[in-house]
Amino acid sequence: MAASRGVTIGVLAVVSALALTACGSRPADSTAAPSAGGGAAFNACMVLDTGGVDDKSFNQSSYAGMEAAAKAGPNIKISYVPSNTANDYTPNLQAEANKKCSTTIAVGGLMADNVKAVATANPTLKFAEVDSAASGPNVYGMQFNTAQGGFLGGYLAAGMTKTGKVATWGGLNIPPVTIYMDGFWEGVQYYNAQKGKTVQVLGWDEGNQKGGTFAGSFTDQNKGLQISQTFVQQGADVIFPVAGGAGLGAGAAAQSSGGKANVIWVDTDGCVSASQYCQYFISSVTKNLSGAVQTYLTQAAGGTFPTGNYVGDLKNDGTGLAPYHDFESKVPAELTTEINQVKADIVSGKIAVKSPSQPTS
Repeated sequence: MAASRGVTIGVLAVVSALALTACGSRPADSTAAPSAGGGAAFNACMVLDTGGVDDKSFNQSSYAGMEAAAKAGPNIKISYVPSNTANDYTPNLQAEANKKCSTTIAVGGLMADNVKAVATANPTLKFAEVDSAASGPNVYGMQFNTAQGGFLGGYLAAGMTKTGKVATWGGLNIPPVTIYMDGFWEGVQYYNAQKGKTVQVLGWDEGNQKGGTFAGSFTDQNKGLQISQTFVQQGADVIFPVAGGAGLGAGAAAQSSGGKANVIWVDTDGCVSASQYCQYFISSVTKNLSGAVQTYLTQAAGGTFPTGNYVGDLKNDGTGLAPYHDFESKVPAELTTEINQVKADIVSGKIAVKSPSQPTS
């Protein structure tokens, strides 16, 4: 997730500058890391969601934060275990607990109940979870208000469409997915209101949280391809997949569309994580998973476990837009200026993002 190159809306400052803070401010109370100090090894373990460590999305980005922390702190030893299905969550978490890891980080809100159960059964051990709130005194929550970044992505898509139709679809109908889709939908509506336009959003309507288009998977690229091609056939020329590795199907659909469609990627800078489709990525709505994980581990290994919750938003660079890369000369300067203003207005509160899936703490 590189910093912007000539695009002031580029997100993600140097990850070490990211403050892991509860709603933007550091927790007042924190607990000492028993294995830190004195040069003792700090064993950081991670339980991945399905899709593998190279899923081009949340698993890969989260583990990159582990790798960055280990590189910066020679006493930090890292490891991960993959989950093939949801049935692996609890056994994997318990196996890490049995190893007495200095901390265990779970990737994905789908593990929330599993993390709570294992952490409750092991009150002396430390846990953290990506995309979920803290569920106990020994669990640190890393959440992201990606509705804010998604809002910018929706405004960008509405400003770039030539057909007047854009589309978004998800992996599963769960809050960490629909929060992006809500923001995207709101950004398009805001563009329409500001410009007197009628750009349509296919695949999602924030007012119907039980509807929408979903692949039922974060790994099925063929399903992602089918969904995206259907949207292209319906006239959409900008597609926003919120589906982990399955979203690569949108890149394949853009590639096969003969120039009819492009993509706004999600979670990571797509031109870095899925560079084979970079020429079709207008930008990416990012979630600074790697920065959040790195800072958590750096603080924990240094002797202080953060407590409570971190919420990444536009203000602290926890979400935002990646550089335009191949679209640098194609995105009108006026549109870039407008998006910068929209970002500032969201941060100031002038624009209220309304997604019901936004973190509250």
